[in-house]
Amino acid sequence: MSTNWGLTIDCAHPAKLAEFWALALGYVEPPPPAGFASWEAWLTHYEVPEEEWDDGAYLADPDGVKPSMSFLKVPESKVVKNRLHLDLRVGGGRETPWETRWPRVVAEVERLTAAGATVIGEHELGGRPDHVVMADPEGHEFCVV
Repeated sequence: MSTNWGLTIDCAHPAKLAEFWALALGYVEPPPPAGFASWEAWLTHYEVPEEEWDDGAYLADPDGVKPSMSFLKVPESKVVKNRLHLDLRVGGGRETPWETRWPRVVAEVERLTAAGATVIGEHELGGRPDHVVMADPEGHEFCVV
């Protein structure tokens, strides 16, 4: 049996970063836990101080299959390269003809740039573009492949 897991990203603005990643991945804010009409009711029940309610944001795969994502507010900013990053596999994989795959990558890079991401670099394989390294609005690196 495998272990259920999720990814947590430290950040300065959890709600804003969750909004970006919801757009990037097609994720949604999960519904409140069973027995609670809202997340506010859940927070109140567990006596989370109201000033901490914006210290986190949460996303889920709408189909309930892929890992969840959490965004937690931390006081320090990002200072070094990620040791872990996401690959957004929009191109179809290297088994997909480059003429089909690369326009998909370019379209996704344009969409995410419009949403606040920045391009860090473009990598080549065999003398032509292969994937793009990007950063989300708070500087966390990811690749579009």
